[in-house]
Amino acid sequence: MGDAGKIKFPHVGLQTAEHEEILNIIDTLRSHGISRYVDLPQLVVCGDQSSGKSSVLEAISGLRFPTKDNLCTRFATELILRRGQTPTISVSITPGDDCIEKEAEALQAFKPPSTCIDDFSTIVQAAEKAMGLDGGVKKFSNDVLRVELCGPDQPHLTLVDLPGIFWAGDKLQSDDDASIVRSMVESYMKKSRSIILAVVSAKSDLAMQVVTKLAREIDPAGNRTLGIITKPDTLYAGSDSEVAFVKLAKNENIRFKLGWHVLKNRDYDTKDATMAERDLSERTFFEDRIWSTAVPLSQLGISTLRPRLSDVLLHQILRELPNLMSDVEEGIERSKLQLQTLGGPRSSLPEQRNYLLQASRTFETLMTAAVHGRYADAFFGDAETVQGYAKRLRSVVQATMKKFAERMRNDGHAVHLTEGKVVCPPSRKSELKPKVIGRDEFLVQVERKMARNRGSELPGLFNPDVIADLFGDQSKPWKRILNDTLDDLLKAAKHTISLVLEAATDNMTFEAIIGHIIRPRFLSIKAHLVSKVEEILEPHLDRRLSTYNHYFTDNLQEKRQEAAKKVIAARLKGFFGRSEGVWNGQSINVTDLLNSLTLDTEVDMSRFAAIEATNAMQAYYQVALKNVIDAYSIYAVETSFLLKLPDIFTPAIVYELGDDVITKIAAESSETTAERIDVNRKLKVLEQTMNSLQRLKPMNILASESLVDSETGSEEYDSEEAGPEEEYHCAEGYDSVEDYEYYTEEEIESENDEEL
Repeated sequence: MGDAGKIKFPHVGLQTAEHEEILNIIDTLRSHGISRYVDLPQLVVCGDQSSGKSSVLEAISGLRFPTKDNLCTRFATELILRRGQTPTISVSITPGDDCIEKEAEALQAFKPPSTCIDDFSTIVQAAEKAMGLDGGVKKFSNDVLRVELCGPDQPHLTLVDLPGIFWAGDKLQSDDDASIVRSMVESYMKKSRSIILAVVSAKSDLAMQVVTKLAREIDPAGNRTLGIITKPDTLYAGSDSEVAFVKLAKNENIRFKLGWHVLKNRDYDTKDATMAERDLSERTFFEDRIWSTAVPLSQLGISTLRPRLSDVLLHQILRELPNLMSDVEEGIERSKLQLQTLGGPRSSLPEQRNYLLQASRTFETLMTAAVHGRYADAFFGDAETVQGYAKRLRSVVQATMKKFAERMRNDGHAVHLTEGKVVCPPSRKSELKPKVIGRDEFLVQVERKMARNRGSELPGLFNPDVIADLFGDQSKPWKRILNDTLDDLLKAAKHTISLVLEAATDNMTFEAIIGHIIRPRFLSIKAHLVSKVEEILEPHLDRRLSTYNHYFTDNLQEKRQEAAKKVIAARLKGFFGRSEGVWNGQSINVTDLLNSLTLDTEVDMSRFAAIEATNAMQAYYQVALKNVIDAYSIYAVETSFLLKLPDIFTPAIVYELGDDVITKIAAESSETTAERIDVNRKLKVLEQTMNSLQRLKPMNILASESLVDSETGSEEYDSEEAGPEEEYHCAEGYDSVEDYEYYTEEEIESENDEEL
């Protein structure tokens, strides 16, 4: 701090009834178990073993924590401190998430052997026994000991004391125990609404204490970490170690936005001293050593730490209130949706039938929307996500059918004819792609096929069955492509059906509905679809050619004309010796020209027949290709498949089910009953929490005006100047005080009254 200036703010820790009410509400929420569902602002006490954590808590609360040289905290302790006229203590155990139901019930029924503050060590030992930590294999527990302490001198605070961190095991603690403790501590430190109280011992080398390393890793900006230095009396006066820890306390080494605080607690020789004796010893120590001159008094001793922590906690609560309310609201919506999915209790036959009826209505509605491409329902979510797209069955089918049509056009023919001789590199050969072959080579194969399939036709003509054979060979890939597409469609439909049914029912009933209702009907639809695909392919696979589409004759005539033009052009080029088509004025022997055009009649008639057969096959293939694509889309996919999917689980089906089947499907499992109880309990807690937080909103406006923004520096005050106003100091390296405007608490209250 050094030359840092001073600034006066009203002390807000415990000066208003509103602030007290805020802290009480948050603790009430915590006692109701809201921490299982959303994180609450809290002070988390962390440190290495033997760092003095228990002594810090003892100094704050006055409770005598059990301390043994070889035994440290073995579970989290939630310490709730409240001001009251009569000293009282209330103790309970909050079961950890890893507890089974029977163990949780036993822990919740825990009754301490005493409610006397002086018997706290006995209470802790009883809690250890209840948690199974009394000498067995279990060394640490995820259960939480909750201690509510009320007294006239208590600050308004809620702290969580955690087991001390250690690196290596020994006879009493194993390496596995070290890992468990570190994991537990990190889980508390990582909660974004927690204030980390990092306790370090001046008795040990700072570099060897892991808590500051963890704090900087988890809270790198230091926005929610306050360091506490213990055992400064173990340092020699004027030593380098003392100078180093003084710099640490001044935030010059490891910098935290909330700064540092220094405590001198009881040592072994003074362990039986009273709290008054302890506090006097602490004040005397700081006055006699460098600490009181090098470090602001607001950072020294327990008397300033208590209100400082109250201010920090209060500020954190007010700052996190909007986000906390948002989390609670989201939890309420999720719980309601979960209960809607679970439905009502189903112990009787009418309840079971009604449950299935409601589930079937939801399924039919959502499945119909998915099939027809109407995605307005919230169920369909974001189309950019994998699951959101999978729910849009019509969109998935459209993409699949587009791919199918392209594949049929590009890869549906077995042979791709091209002009000239083709040499295909081995790397480009594929059974799934058409075989590329020169047209002349293909015509030779056709001539051979025609020669081997001659019937009673006259010379120069060919057996018409040759066209059917050529078409059958050319259309062989169709069956594979249609079946591949069918598999893709079935897979997409199954996925959508599962997602829709998940939205309509719970996990246990999901499997029963699939097994007893949906799967048999889906298999029936699949069988009908396969049959329809075979029906569409049958005439083509059986090579029964038939069409009345004029496109066939038009295409065939076009191919004949193109072929004739090529032959005539070649003959004319051979006769004239040029291909420009320009007459050079020479006389022409018409007889020779005609002979040239009709040369090799027998050979040309054979080739002409092969060309005719090939052209006819290609023309028919184009007609049949269009027909198959359309027939597959309309009669197979649309009529025999998609439109039938919403009918696989409808109210009509449920009405027809026998009573025994209804019970077998919809009878509620013990898991579902337990889940409904848990969700209802969670919803009740969340709704109570929201009501309580709503009460805090008007308080938040008043309270936040009297808080120092944590972004501008740490809140510190001089405990020696007690009065209506407290002296605050800006931490070194933070904002200057010249620009701050300050008011007395009375002025703030007066202004607020005027605004109201």
